[in-house]
Amino acid sequence: MRLAELTTLRLGGPATVLEASTQAELVAILRDHPDAKVLGGGSNVVVADAGLEVPVVRIRTSGVQQYGDQFVVEAGVDWDSFVADMVAAGRAGVEALSGIPGTVGATPVQNVGAYGQEVADTIAGVRVLVRDTGEVTTWPAQRVGFGYRSSEFKRHPDDHVVLAVAFDLPEGNSSPVRYAELARTLGVEVGQSAPLSEVRNAVLGLRRGKGMVLDPEDPDTRSAGSFFTNPIVASAPDGAPAWPQPDGRVKTSAAWLIEQAGVGKGFALPGSQVAVSGKHTLALTNRGGGTTAGLLELARAIRDRVHERFGITLVPEPMMWGCSL
Repeated sequence: MRLAELTTLRLGGPATVLEASTQAELVAILRDHPDAKVLGGGSNVVVADAGLEVPVVRIRTSGVQQYGDQFVVEAGVDWDSFVADMVAAGRAGVEALSGIPGTVGATPVQNVGAYGQEVADTIAGVRVLVRDTGEVTTWPAQRVGFGYRSSEFKRHPDDHVVLAVAFDLPEGNSSPVRYAELARTLGVEVGQSAPLSEVRNAVLGLRRGKGMVLDPEDPDTRSAGSFFTNPIVASAPDGAPAWPQPDGRVKTSAAWLIEQAGVGKGFALPGSQVAVSGKHTLALTNRGGGTTAGLLELARAIRDRVHERFGITLVPEPMMWGCSL
């Protein structure tokens, strides 16, 4: 099967694809195929045009178990469906993460975050397969080593597989709104709360405006989401957004850096079918007929322009399979 059929970029060459619909099946397949790659929703991965020689295991597990305020969710559950269910049930903590494509199992890997929330805020533990021993164990959140769009799973991508994730989600209004754009949309002050459904609807609206909610009719959504992470630096360039970090450094805006380096919405290299989204400069999109080679060429051009202008090297957010930036 061509992996382009299973990724939101609609890019990627052939590979042998295996499917696991239960946790036991998943563990058994991975024990039999220790070199296999693991695929959830395909929303945060870039696959080489040549494909992969190793098999790919597609996680199709399902199920949510509740223990008081804690919800244990199988890795194959669709993330946004889970968020919608939690909002409908009056459970707070993931509402600002509405509309993000992919599966629950991918969220601790990237420490998925948006609009002032990240999953590290609510994850209590992760059920893990240790690949070199075949052991199944549960890690508390502290063991996962969460960082900005990072974790032990991302730092050592072939060592472990997420089987299920436990979230602590209390009843009530939203968590305090931390993101200024979201607060303005809701008509509240930063730090205030709002009804969960209003937060979800506001986030979905903001994401759609940036082409960040999957829509088969909109080529701007044929992407891997934000392609570059916001860099954390000693000091931000003059005029750039700057968010203080606990270690004294600041996080600045990759989108601002890209735009100031002369790359605007819709930018493409000559003859390429891959372009910067027409709605959001952080998303690189397959306009139809694109290639992974073309995507990486565009990403390198953007990275190099930013480095030449500001001396800052942007780091890609998606996982790279069979290719590199």
